[in-house]
Amino acid sequence: SADKEEHKKPKKKSPKVCGYPISIFFIVINEFCERFSYYGMRAVLVLYFKYFLRWDDDFATTIYHTFVALCYLTPILGAIIADSWLGKFKTIVYLSIVYTLGQVVLAVSAIHDITDTNKDGTPDNMTFHVALSMVGLLLIALGTGGIKPCVAAFGGDQFEDHQEKQRGTFFSIFYLSINAGSLLSTIITPILRGQECGIHTQQQCYPLAFGVPAALMAVALIVFIVGNGMYHKTAPQGNIMVKVTKCIGFAIKNRFRHRSSQYPKREHWMDWADEKYDKLLIAQVKMVLKVLFLYIPLPMFWALFDQQGSRWTLQATTMDGDFVRIISNPFFCLHQTVNPILILILVPIMDSLIYPLISKCKLNFTPLRRITVGMFFAAMAFVVAAVVQLQIDKTLPKFPSNSEMQVKFINAVNRDVYKGRNCFKCLYYSLQATEDYVTFSGEFELAMEGSSFPFSFPEGTRNTITIVQNLTKLVPIEFEDITKKPEQGANAIRFFNGFDTALNVTVGDKEIGYILPNNMSEYTSVKHGDAGYWIRNDAGLECFVKQELGFGSSYTLLIPPTLTFGGKKILDIEPNTISMAWQIPQYFLLTAGEVVFSVTGLEFSYSQAPSNMKAVLQAGWLLTVAFGNIIVLIVAEAATLEDQWAEYILFAALLVLVCIIFAIMAYFYTYIDPAKIEAHFANMELDVSQKKETLINCQMKCRMKCEKAGELI
Repeated sequence: SADKEEHKKPKKKSPKVCGYPISIFFIVINEFCERFSYYGMRAVLVLYFKYFLRWDDDFATTIYHTFVALCYLTPILGAIIADSWLGKFKTIVYLSIVYTLGQVVLAVSAIHDITDTNKDGTPDNMTFHVALSMVGLLLIALGTGGIKPCVAAFGGDQFEDHQEKQRGTFFSIFYLSINAGSLLSTIITPILRGQECGIHTQQQCYPLAFGVPAALMAVALIVFIVGNGMYHKTAPQGNIMVKVTKCIGFAIKNRFRHRSSQYPKREHWMDWADEKYDKLLIAQVKMVLKVLFLYIPLPMFWALFDQQGSRWTLQATTMDGDFVRIISNPFFCLHQTVNPILILILVPIMDSLIYPLISKCKLNFTPLRRITVGMFFAAMAFVVAAVVQLQIDKTLPKFPSNSEMQVKFINAVNRDVYKGRNCFKCLYYSLQATEDYVTFSGEFELAMEGSSFPFSFPEGTRNTITIVQNLTKLVPIEFEDITKKPEQGANAIRFFNGFDTALNVTVGDKEIGYILPNNMSEYTSVKHGDAGYWIRNDAGLECFVKQELGFGSSYTLLIPPTLTFGGKKILDIEPNTISMAWQIPQYFLLTAGEVVFSVTGLEFSYSQAPSNMKAVLQAGWLLTVAFGNIIVLIVAEAATLEDQWAEYILFAALLVLVCIIFAIMAYFYTYIDPAKIEAHFANMELDVSQKKETLINCQMKCRMKCEKAGELI
């Protein structure tokens, strides 16, 4: 056929630099830009769900892991399209266009001004933004997954058969480009997100954070197309995955048709495909199924691993990022960069130091044992995460339950106020607040200096009662407080004007506006670090108040009723006190587990796969990642655990259980040499063909003898 003839043609000679085809440099640059685009977008995705689309933690986690699962399910589709229909080059180009379009759609969905008709900074039609986001993510999942199995293989196609060393070096550079793109993007895109942008109101700049990855994906596509004239392109020859599936399907159907006891049993159920498929293909399928069976427990590892981008990132928002304060968004920058940095450090350490040391100790550290150890490391990482979460929980404020209300009292009068007529030692001290909120389960009365004021607040709320002087009377005024930690590690600041004239307050370069006497401003979000507040009135009086802010706190600044006004800082919610540095051990353990698990798993799969089915096992490996993310969805929805630390322990316990099961499966696994098995069947076929040829020759000789004998007669 034409396809076969094209396949037999010698490879196109590409210009070379230092013995390497120039075409591979376009492929490496393409991969760097694509990985920058993907990981950059993913670095801020769960935060976009939570803070822009306003989804809760559980739903944001669910959609995040659904998206990641889709990204690892679609490689099968991409491989089939490339091998059976379009070829690798066209598949990469067409799906990259889909990918780029998806990134652009996602960036557009993050522009809040599109539906912000009242210009208050909040989108008025959130359904539009959600729908656009989902369309963008579906296109991205199809694009990134579809090209995943094609790009590396297309790079390998550029080398001639005798360039094995150069091909190996190419794959090392290719892997480096993946990690370099990931590392840079996870540093840059969170910083871009931290900028403020908008037409009517300034908000966190998600359009920029998604727009730059979209631009890099467009660059990746252009670079790849520029190299078109230099590529060697192999024609699609039929997808081996389709052949394997058909072979397995025929064996199952044939076995079902011959399920009666009158038919003799066969050594392996795949032997029921003998009637239609050759023995070599059946033997190769057996080898693949043997490895795929070992894959069954592996998704549990990825279920834990991919929570770095969801649960662990959300955990970081309740921690103190002060030790990385030089970064504008320490929460989200650190936690996306630790993993690739540790990978670049640990991979050479494992290969050149740890494994050789274990080998010198005469320990048989087989690939399957390494994978088992990798899973154990990941389980331990989640135990550490649970311990860290317990420490965080101790520092979090105790907000009211659905049947309670909480109240804090502030004395804004320039003298002490007695709580009751006969309680002379019970004071609301001048210009101070009660140390903590008082919890009530129903209506209560506030008594002060002979007067009594009944109060009742909605259940589940926090409130502040401020005592002010109204002519000759003391009057309590109520204000509603926030009932959760400020988002994204910011600080919630508000101002109470106890002065006798309206005051204008400016926080940094943001004007709060005028606050009337005996009134409270709305909360304003202020970043960590040194904050400054200008307080002015129309008479020309002004003062500047400085405050050093941590992460996740809330303050009420009381402006006293004196001529020389300043600000009394009343703490409502404590800042985060557990340092983000405490997350580094869990990241170290998980990354060590990844290096031992993932790299070894790929090497094991390659070594145990038949020569023409390595792509099948690669697709199977990627499927374990997809199923791992599906497990997160199932466990998170089914467990319904109130405490996050308990969910971490649950995942760790499940992985330890799976680790034990896998160790038992690995114990009974027998390592094979696919090349020897294939050679054996090839020799068998050769013997059969030789016997047929001998038989044909004998028949021809006999016929010739008979013909001669007939002539003599």
